[in-house]
Amino acid sequence: QVWQIRLDLHLLNHDGNIIDAASVAGIVALCHFRRPDVSVQGEEVTVYTPEERDPVPLSIHHMPICVSFAFFQQGTYLLVDPSEREECVMDGLLVIAMNKHREICTIQSSGGIMLVQDQVLRCSKITAVKVAEITELIQKALENDQKVRKEGGKFGFAESIPNQKITAFKMESAAVDTNNVEEQAEEIITKADPPSEVFAKPILHTPGTAQIGEGIENSWGDLEESEREEAAEEEGESEAAAFECREMETEDTSTMRETKKDEPIVLSDSEEEEVVILEPQELPKKTR
Repeated sequence: QVWQIRLDLHLLNHDGNIIDAASVAGIVALCHFRRPDVSVQGEEVTVYTPEERDPVPLSIHHMPICVSFAFFQQGTYLLVDPSEREECVMDGLLVIAMNKHREICTIQSSGGIMLVQDQVLRCSKITAVKVAEITELIQKALENDQKVRKEGGKFGFAESIPNQKITAFKMESAAVDTNNVEEQAEEIITKADPPSEVFAKPILHTPGTAQIGEGIENSWGDLEESEREEAAEEEGESEAAAFECREMETEDTSTMRETKKDEPIVLSDSEEEEVVILEPQELPKKTR
């Protein structure tokens, strides 16, 4: 039989570099966790409650800590622990997980950037220093928590709520001074450049397009040279075809007038067309 442990991480406020923060939070949670004590006698397994025996910590031999590096301008500039805005404009990201014994656990590179060997070695050296500092902070926090628990003091999440260390439930209203707003606005207007010519009405180049103000002229509705030639050819062909159709119509009407000049015109009362019902033929019966 084994213990099944599930670790869930909930983000309260995201400001970049989630991987490093999540790795530290997960390692601290596992180091702080205590499982019930168990005794085994033959095939009989006894799980003790916290009142009967103190819970036992997990056997964690080393703590892998992640350190993220952001690269800018194809690796020219290097930044440790990037923020959310810095992550939006970085070219690539390198994440190195290492423990305090300088053992590399994993390396992950993302983004369209190629790194040389010297850059990776430099990042690994920086990671070793950062991991040693973070591991020392984690161990001190765990020791202080254990000390406070033995003395019977307040600890954990319950202590952080009154001091608002983890999150703020409300924000105090801040007074805004509006005494010199008009003077400041006048100073800004006087220092600002004069506005450019304003076009009150939009400029209509072609049907379905419009332009307001200065800028590059909208050529969305304009045709290219090849398209213009094709359109001109189509117009010429259509005009020639229409002219031929008119000549044929005039000739047909003149011949009809000549042939039917003496024939009487019969007007039909009904404009309905003749309907013919097609019935299937009877097939001959087969005889044996």
